[in-house]
Amino acid sequence: MIRKTLKKTSKNQKLRDFIKKYRIKPEYLSTSRKMVSRAVLVGLFIAFIPMPFQMVAVLAFVPFFRFNVPIALAMCWLSNPFTMPPMYYMEYLTGSFILGTEVAPVEMTLEWFSDNIDDIFIPLYFGTFIYSVLGSLAGYWLVNYFWHGSVHRDRKLHRDDRE
Repeated sequence: MIRKTLKKTSKNQKLRDFIKKYRIKPEYLSTSRKMVSRAVLVGLFIAFIPMPFQMVAVLAFVPFFRFNVPIALAMCWLSNPFTMPPMYYMEYLTGSFILGTEVAPVEMTLEWFSDNIDDIFIPLYFGTFIYSVLGSLAGYWLVNYFWHGSVHRDRKLHRDDRE
């Protein structure tokens, strides 16, 4: 269903006029399986990293990888002000567990973070690396899996209708 919606959207005349007016490279808005799955991979990888300007980081990958930019930007919105604290705390706990370090009680104040950044930095970013890699690879695999399933289902329905 999403695949069909993306295909319909890419044929929209207003969108084509916008692309032509601002000279946007068409591959940045391509809705092929490869472009969408790469966008999910890049967007989710960046979404798990605790840093400011995540959308700028996604755009920094554009010259190196070809992917659907709007979908990648939407994927990096997974980490928003509501989801950031639990995500980053989970990453910190995971990193601390794997590294075998003691978990410090966390307070949600800037003063606490500035005082304890040395203690939480390595476990946090170690956990971030694990979740970024695993989450982005899982998203990439799921998009490919469901896309293939959708194509095969449509082909079967089309074959059955022809008979």
